[in-house]
Amino acid sequence: MPRVEIMGRSYFYAGTPAPGKPALLFCHGAGGSHRHWLYQLEGLKGVAATLAVDLPGHGDSEGEPAAEIDAYREFLRRFCAALGLEQPVLAGHSMGGAVALDYALHFGDSLRGLIIVASGARLRVAPSFLEAARSGQLPAEMIDYAYGPAAPAELLEQARREMAGVPPQTFFADFTACSSFDFMERLSEIKPPVLLICGREDRMTPPKFSRYMLERLPRAEMVEVECAGHMVMLETPQKVNEAIASFLKQIGAA
Repeated sequence: MPRVEIMGRSYFYAGTPAPGKPALLFCHGAGGSHRHWLYQLEGLKGVAATLAVDLPGHGDSEGEPAAEIDAYREFLRRFCAALGLEQPVLAGHSMGGAVALDYALHFGDSLRGLIIVASGARLRVAPSFLEAARSGQLPAEMIDYAYGPAAPAELLEQARREMAGVPPQTFFADFTACSSFDFMERLSEIKPPVLLICGREDRMTPPKFSRYMLERLPRAEMVEVECAGHMVMLETPQKVNEAIASFLKQIGAA
């Protein structure tokens, strides 16, 4: 399994960097892992060098989860440097979208493009979810809330199994990081071209979040996917992959 050592700790990532081929780096959301991007890693590997990293304290990575978005941003900067990723396209889902926006604000000149999936310029977490994570009792309905009504039962069951394997303190750290994130007034400072992808049935980060960013980002386009919720890249992977492939071709990264 591919791993990279950063500051004495070992971190997992899926995919393989390819010299001379544009890199497409995926960053997961709260409590997630690289497994949330499996359809994109496989479906887009002929278009770009696809990679997905497990953030510190997530999936198969060592380290501790962070309660600040900028800590994850700094980890990604070190990760890109360790793998020699130059001018990658950075894609982030939900909390990962916040990390990607923060990365673009500070290191925008080092990115070829940005893909923000089911995220927003501000990510307030429902107090009930935050308190449940604090107390170590995550609500079962959180899974149903994250997926659209058309999500198949087997996908929901897989999500429940994955959530059961994540320590509540990881969710609490991530939810805390999300709740303090607010880029509402800083979107105009983002320089790279941006693709916004959202599910029409998303109840966590509804389409209005993406429309807000679309109106304020200097270089942005938006794709709204029907019959999909917050986990749009798992629910409708083909539509998401088509949107990403088109964007990569448009910005010369395919």
